[in-house]
Amino acid sequence: MSNEISDSEQMSFSSGFTKAQRSFEQAHVEPATMSRASRMVSVGICIGIIATVTAAHATQTNYPGGGQHTPYPASHTSPSVYSAVTVSSERVSRAIARLDAVAQDVLKRSSIPGMAVAVVQGEELLFEKGFGVRRIDSALPVDAQTVFQLASLSKPIGATVIATQVDQEKVTWDTPISKLLPWFRLSDPWVSKHVTIADLYAHRSGLPDHAGDDLEDLGYGREEILRRLRLIPLKPFRAHYAYTNFGITAAAQSVAQAAGTDWATLSRDALYEPLGMHSTSSRHADYMAQANRASGHILAKNGTGYQVSDLRQPDAQSPAGGVSSNIRDVARWMQMVLQNGQYENSTIIAKEALLPAITPKMITGQPSSPAARAASYGYGFNVGVQPSGRVMLGHSGGFYLGTGTTFAMIPSLDLGIVVLTNASPIGAAEAVSATFMDMAQFGHVTRDWLAAYQPVMAPLVAPAGELVGALHPSSPTPPQSMQTYAGTYQNDYFGDIEVRSQSNTAQSDSLSLVIGPGRDVKQLSHWDGNTFTFIPFNENAPIGSISKVQFEDIRKGQAQRVSIELLNENNLGTFTRKPR
Repeated sequence: MSNEISDSEQMSFSSGFTKAQRSFEQAHVEPATMSRASRMVSVGICIGIIATVTAAHATQTNYPGGGQHTPYPASHTSPSVYSAVTVSSERVSRAIARLDAVAQDVLKRSSIPGMAVAVVQGEELLFEKGFGVRRIDSALPVDAQTVFQLASLSKPIGATVIATQVDQEKVTWDTPISKLLPWFRLSDPWVSKHVTIADLYAHRSGLPDHAGDDLEDLGYGREEILRRLRLIPLKPFRAHYAYTNFGITAAAQSVAQAAGTDWATLSRDALYEPLGMHSTSSRHADYMAQANRASGHILAKNGTGYQVSDLRQPDAQSPAGGVSSNIRDVARWMQMVLQNGQYENSTIIAKEALLPAITPKMITGQPSSPAARAASYGYGFNVGVQPSGRVMLGHSGGFYLGTGTTFAMIPSLDLGIVVLTNASPIGAAEAVSATFMDMAQFGHVTRDWLAAYQPVMAPLVAPAGELVGALHPSSPTPPQSMQTYAGTYQNDYFGDIEVRSQSNTAQSDSLSLVIGPGRDVKQLSHWDGNTFTFIPFNENAPIGSISKVQFEDIRKGQAQRVSIELLNENNLGTFTRKPR
């Protein structure tokens, strides 16, 4: 059984993850295209595998020219919803019966602390169970009511919140953001005027991958981040797919404005309460206050096992990554989506308002060969086609700082699975989901999915920075006087930074970097010549990351510019000395 993920599986990665995950969050990309250099990113991780349609009664047909052809359903069935791979209720039942063992196996082999899994079909909850523990230092078990951070599963959930407002005619998917948030701007005035809710939820606004995540890492709040997006150069409008947490956040913020409330309150009132999702919230404080809460975990510094982090506070990008919930609540939400907006004989969302979100709007992964399937995105949903020919809806979510989640739904089977874990994304959630969907569709597992996912996911939790693993120069060029580098440097996007020179009684003077609205202090270490380094640690810079700090243009005993490597993803990481 091959462990490689080929075109035929068409996997979808798009989480809200972090900047360190950028290239992996596009749908249906091949592992070979995922270089470490393209990894300075974020997401959500997201594996959206998308459902298909079951066909009606099939009859054998003779066509002109002779010969019998594949049986096809009755004439009233559209060819676009027909799948030649039939799935019996017995096959789904056998998959359910094996799911407990699958989850236990993945939990053991991955060593993650805890996991919860639920499966729905139509109005039935077929499976719900917790595995492992809520915290690595506690014996408290995960159960069906344990609340996890969802990371980028927040995007499709948020898209259904938007759909409730489309249904109520407070907005349309094509409402320009400028009509709702007049202060919101992008770098192109024409795009600023015309970009819509749909554009931002389909990741086609022209904003580059994970735009704004670097500002969140520095501690900026939501509105300030959204205001500073105007300083980022754009890609072609409506012709370029790039996964952006704060693009979606801007769209959601505009809808909340139209509804006359804030996003977290709108989400609660329009979706969570009507669905009975009483353990679900879009506020981080509510997650932290839960008694039955799964703590976030990261890989331990020694590389073995996990340690509690509980460090990810995603309120700034809440519509894109800030939902917390349990499998029981997410199961209700999946049932509503699978039933075209209906839940327990009540209409939560009119199907006309929901359908645009869960159907393809943007190609996210170009096929690498004529035989390969393309990947696509709706509004907050990955939409794809399985090897069975069935459409699958899905999304994954992941925070390096401690969560990995996924869901997958096959509308033609009314079937959905959600898997939540409390550790950095390593493919465990996706492995359980993909294994179950294999068993449900084909009656057997097509590959060892955990072994296939792990090498693909590994770069997502790998240290960032060009100098990671590099040996310090044995005879470095000495630095110039610390006063050459000290001073205040300006940058419109990131704001001012301060480079301080201070006395170090153990040796000589040293430098520190003061950055962000919270005035965070980073100690600088000399590397070579005018190059220094510091050790970052945040959602986009896992343990072991290292960032170069390069002082440039030395004139009259003073550096005129400084470039910070891990802030330079969009070529905005150069700061210019401010005159005294």
